[in-house]
Amino acid sequence: MKNLLASAGATIGIVVGIVVALVAVMIILTVFVRFKKCPSDKIMVIYGKISANKDGTYRSAKCIHGGATLVMPFIQSYTYLDLTPLSISVDLKSALSKQNIRIDVPSIFTVGISTDPAIMQNAAERLLGLQLKEISDLAKDIIFGQLRLVIATMDIEEINTDRDKFLEAISRNVEGELKKIGLKLINVNVTDISDESGYIVALGKEAAAKAINDARVSVAEENRKGAIGEANAQMQQRINVAEAESKAIDGENKAKADIAASKAQLRQKEAEAMKLAVTAENVQAAKAKEESYAAEKEAEIARASREKATREADVIVASEIEKRKIEIEADAQAENIRRKAKGEADAIYARMEAEARGLYETLSKQAEGMDKLVKAAGTSDEAVRLMIADKLETLVATQVEAIKNLKIDKVTVWDNGQSADGKTATANFVSGVMKSLPPLDDLYSMAGLKMPKVIAPEKIEDAPQKKQKNSDKKN
Repeated sequence: MKNLLASAGATIGIVVGIVVALVAVMIILTVFVRFKKCPSDKIMVIYGKISANKDGTYRSAKCIHGGATLVMPFIQSYTYLDLTPLSISVDLKSALSKQNIRIDVPSIFTVGISTDPAIMQNAAERLLGLQLKEISDLAKDIIFGQLRLVIATMDIEEINTDRDKFLEAISRNVEGELKKIGLKLINVNVTDISDESGYIVALGKEAAAKAINDARVSVAEENRKGAIGEANAQMQQRINVAEAESKAIDGENKAKADIAASKAQLRQKEAEAMKLAVTAENVQAAKAKEESYAAEKEAEIARASREKATREADVIVASEIEKRKIEIEADAQAENIRRKAKGEADAIYARMEAEARGLYETLSKQAEGMDKLVKAAGTSDEAVRLMIADKLETLVATQVEAIKNLKIDKVTVWDNGQSADGKTATANFVSGVMKSLPPLDDLYSMAGLKMPKVIAPEKIEDAPQKKQKNSDKKN
């Protein structure tokens, strides 16, 4: 019995040992499998059951950059965010500056997911699962809006000349917005700045003209300094020569005086020597003055030349500045005339095109009406007759209008009796006035119509026959 209990206890111990060993192996395997290392070019995002922060708030995910951590099985999972920089080309056109001048600012932005702990949390919440192309499009929309906002707060001169200030403003605004979605601005490169009105080009021309004028002024100033230096050098040379000659003369005079003193016994010769010495002194003094006057004259000539050069330089520089100013104003005026002429030409073209369309529509409608009239009349001749009949009232009114204002009672006719046909001159005058208008029956005949019998019961050509019958009855 004891043997059985001992063997059973040994068996249970073996089983428990095996179970403990299996559990230990499973724990070791789990730790080995779920212990994950994060590469340096990625951010590991662990989501699921995340422990609370120190302040008691809960996080939606845990972000790790570099190092390693244990991902708990069953309650946690993980994925990666790529830190590869994204190069975004932003071709901004017609952005309105502070001066209400539209400019084009093509630029290239380099962005990437930030490794700052707080910003990494934003990236995990807003960018997890997105492809690099989708992240690039999202960042591009933010950059477009902020770039327009920065340009609207700056003058063109600041944007064009103070690039550091412009880039700093762009970086400050854009990076502040990118942090909200977990991105970081790495670099900004503005390739070129241009405007539709040519304002920046005009600024460049003005700066170039100013630089040219400054260079010309500097050249004139250096030439003036050179002329002055040369004149001073010549003057100093003449002064030094005069001083040397003066010292030489003094030495000669002293030697002569010593000779005269050593021959004091010969008074006459001494007196003559003294006389010669005085004469020589006067001659040398006069010569020294003459040379001094000549040096002063050369100095005055050099000074006059220097002043002349200075005045000429001032006149030339002023004329060049005025010339450039006139050229710039002429270019601006020519540009305004060209734009005005283009606007007037466009307006004339639009008006002529509208008139042509109106005339086309009028003629089209008239053609449609004529076509319907011909179809209704049956033939084109009948259609013409209908049109003339429609205008007959107007023709008769025009005919009557011709003699409406003729006052018969105001006409004076000198009549001497009957004429050869038995009519008086007065009757012939009135008849001639009435015959000057086309008869109504002729108007109907020209239109291809016949007058109703109520108005004209017999043809006009039958009138002579009727007149002949009346004559026969009288006979």
